[in-house]
Amino acid sequence: MAGYLAVTAAGPRPPLYLVLTLVFAVLVANRVMVRVRIGANQQGISWTEVAFLVGLAVAPPSWVVLTTAAGIAISKFVARVGPMKGAFGVAKETLGAATAGLIFVALGHHATGDRPTADVGTVALALIAVTALDEGFTTAAIAFATRRPIRQLLRLNWDIRLGSLLARFVVTLLTIGILTLNGDARLLLVIPPLALSLHLWSSSRLRSRSERDAWQRLASATDALNNVDLDAVLTTAVTSAARLFSADEIEIELVGPDGPRLIRGTAQGIGYDGPAGTATASANPVIESRLEGRDGEEDLGTLRLRFRGAVVLSERESYTLRTFTSALCTAIRNASAYAELARVADDHAHAATHDALTGLANRRYLLEQGNEQLNRRRAEGVTALLLVDLNHFKEVNDTLGHAAGDRVLVQVAERLRAASQDGDLVARLGGDEFAILLRGVPAPAVAAHRAEALLAALHQPIDLDGMRINVEASGGIAIAPSTGGGMAELLRRADVAMYQAKRTNRRVATYVPTRDTADLGRLALGGDLPRAVADHEFTVNFQPIVDLGTGEVIAAEALTRWQHPVHGMMDPLRFLETVERSGLLPAFAEAVLDQSLVAAKSWREAGFELPVAVNVSPRSLLDPRFPGSVLARLRAHQLPSDLLILELTETLTISQLEVVDQVLGQLRDAGVRLALDDFGTGYSSLSVLSRIPVHELKIDRAFVMSMETSPEAAAVIRSTVDLGRSLDLMVVAEGVESEPQRAALWELGCAAGQGHLFGRAMPAQRLLAALRRGSGGRPGTLAPALHDEGSVIRIAPGRRPSGRVRPDRLPHLPA
Repeated sequence: MAGYLAVTAAGPRPPLYLVLTLVFAVLVANRVMVRVRIGANQQGISWTEVAFLVGLAVAPPSWVVLTTAAGIAISKFVARVGPMKGAFGVAKETLGAATAGLIFVALGHHATGDRPTADVGTVALALIAVTALDEGFTTAAIAFATRRPIRQLLRLNWDIRLGSLLARFVVTLLTIGILTLNGDARLLLVIPPLALSLHLWSSSRLRSRSERDAWQRLASATDALNNVDLDAVLTTAVTSAARLFSADEIEIELVGPDGPRLIRGTAQGIGYDGPAGTATASANPVIESRLEGRDGEEDLGTLRLRFRGAVVLSERESYTLRTFTSALCTAIRNASAYAELARVADDHAHAATHDALTGLANRRYLLEQGNEQLNRRRAEGVTALLLVDLNHFKEVNDTLGHAAGDRVLVQVAERLRAASQDGDLVARLGGDEFAILLRGVPAPAVAAHRAEALLAALHQPIDLDGMRINVEASGGIAIAPSTGGGMAELLRRADVAMYQAKRTNRRVATYVPTRDTADLGRLALGGDLPRAVADHEFTVNFQPIVDLGTGEVIAAEALTRWQHPVHGMMDPLRFLETVERSGLLPAFAEAVLDQSLVAAKSWREAGFELPVAVNVSPRSLLDPRFPGSVLARLRAHQLPSDLLILELTETLTISQLEVVDQVLGQLRDAGVRLALDDFGTGYSSLSVLSRIPVHELKIDRAFVMSMETSPEAAAVIRSTVDLGRSLDLMVVAEGVESEPQRAALWELGCAAGQGHLFGRAMPAQRLLAALRRGSGGRPGTLAPALHDEGSVIRIAPGRRPSGRVRPDRLPHLPA
C-alpha cells in the first residue's frame, strides 16, 4: 500500500470539476440499485464499480478512492442508513476502489494527466476482482445475520447477477472508449443516464423473474398443504412459509380443546411443537396473519413470520401471505375433519370387535383372530382356547341388580386381562361367559397349567361397596386340533369341556374326545362292548418304570388296548367314555385288573418283585364296595398288597373327597400304594394331596417333553420335585425319551421315569424276557447307570415308584 501511495502521489492533482464529477457519478451509481430481500436484510446490485473503474482511467487512483468514499458516504447519508451499515458500505466500496486501483497500477494503466488509459484485460480483471470482493463481504455478512449457508446465498439469482456483471463491463468499456476518443472528462456525466437505463432494464427483468418464481413457490407450497395428516400439514406450512417469505422463523399457533398448540421452525424443519405456554418467547420482529374461521366461527389460530430485523412486506408479498394463509386454513380444516372421521371410524371398528362393557374383544374378533392364528402355517407352539363361565351369576343380578352385576363383570374382565400373558387374547362372548385364546403355548400341559392360573385369578372375593362377593367359575380348555375344523370347532370343544367341568364340580376340565357326546362314532362302539368283554378283546401291555440313576426296572404301568375286529387296535381315548356309560365298567375293569395281577405274579415267580400300576376311575373310588373288591382280587392271585399301585387321575375333585377319603383310607391301611397322577395339571392336585396320604407324584409327559425349550415347563417340574422332596414322596416323570432328559431330571432330584428311552408298552412275557436279559449283562435293568457303581443311591424297596396309566390309556377297576 505504501508503494501504491507513492506512485499515485506522483500523479497530478485532478481538476475540481473532475473530482466533483467523480463524486456525483459514484453517488448516482450507488443509488441506482437492484434490491433483493433475504430475511431482514437487503442485498443490492449497484453500478458503483462502473463509476470508479472509469474514474481510474482519467484520475489518479488515490483521488478515485477518495471520491468513491465521499460519494458512498453521501449516498448512505441521503438514504438514512444506520451508522453500522453505512460504515460497512463505505468501507466495502472504498476497498473495492483501492483493489481496482492496485490492479490498474500493477498493469501500468493508471491515469497521469494525459488522455485516459486502460485496456480490456485491465478493466475485466479489475471488475472481476472487485465483484468477487463485494460478493464475498456481502454474502458473508448476510449469511452471518440470517444463519443461512453461504453456498445457498451465492446460488440466489446468480443469472441476474452475472448478467449485471456483463452489463457493467460493457458500460465501463464504452465509457472509457468514448473518453479516449474525445478526451473530455465531462463525458463522465453520461454514466448516470446509462446506469439508470440499465438499472430500469435489470429491475424490470428481476421483478418479472421474482414474481414468476414467487407464484411458482406459492403454487408449490399450497399444493404441498394438501395432506390429510395435520402434523404433516403444519410441518409443510412452517418450512414452506420460511422459504416463501425468506423469514428467519415461522410460528403457527393453533386453538385446540387442550389449549393452544405452538409449532415453531425454519426452512430446515420443526424446532418446537407443544403447548404454547411452555415455549420460549421470541423477541424478533413479527408479521402476523390470522387463520380465520369459517362463517363466523372462532379463528383457527395465527401464522407468524419472524425476522431478525424490521421488515416491510411488498404488495406482492402481502398478497402472497393472504393467499398462503387462506390455503393453510383450508388444509387445517380438511386435516382436522379427516382426523375426526378416522377417529369415528376407529371407534366404530373398535365397537364392532370389542365388548362395550368390559372393553374386551367380542366373539366376532375372537373368531377372526383365532382363525388367523390357526391358518398360520409356521405358528410356533400350540393354540388353545379356555372358555370361562361364572357360576350362579344370575343370583348376583337378581339380588343386587344389573348395575352390580355389570361391575362384577368388569372386575372379572380386569382380573383375566391382568393374569393373561403377552400374546393371549381375552374376550367376552356375552352374558357371564369369557374366553381366552392362548397362542404359542409350548405344550398342551403348559396350556392346562396356565388355565389353572387364569381361573385362580378369580378366586379372591370382589368388593362391591363394602360387600365381599365370592365369584366361582368353571373353565373348559381345548387344544386346537391338527385335523382342522377352525375356530368354531375349537370353541365347541372348549364348550364341551366347560360343561364337563360344571357337571363334575371342577374348576377346569380339558377337552377329551371320549367325553364328547357329539362323537357319533363312539355310540356305534357301545353295541360292540358286550362281545368285546365276552371274547376278551381287551388286552393289557406294560411299560417299565425305571430308576433314573441305576437303570433298574422298579415297576410297570398297565396300558389297555381294544383289539377290534373291524377298527383294529384302538387306544382308550376312543372307547373309555363309552365303557363308563355302558354299565359294563365293572366287568371291563375286573378283566384289566386280573390281567395286571397275573403279570405281576409271573414276574414275582421269576424273581422280579415289580409292582403294577393301574389307573382308577373316579366312579370306582366313589363306591364304598370298591376296597373289598380290590383286596379280594389280590387274595385270589396270592399277591401282597404293596405290589398294587392305584393312581388317582386329575378328574378327582374336592366335592368327591368325603367319600373318597374312606375308600382310599381302607386301601392304604391294607397296604395298597397310592399315586397322584398328572400332578400340576388339575386344580385340585394340592387339595387332594392335603386330604389323601399318597406315596407318589407323577409328572405329565407334556412337561418333560417341553422342559428343554419351555422355562414354564421346567419350573413346573422343579416345583413338583421340590414338593415331593419336602413331603418325602417319590416323583416319577413320564415321557423320558432322551438321555439329556434323563440326566436333567436326575439332577433335579427326580428318582424315576418311564418313556421310550427305556421301553415301549409290551406284553408281560416280553417284559419278563427283557428283565432277564438286562442291560449290559445286568438282569433287571433296561438302561446303563448314569454313574459308576457306588456313586448312585439306590431307591429303597419300600420307596419304589410305580407306573401308571395315562388318561388316554386308562384301565378301570370295578366299582
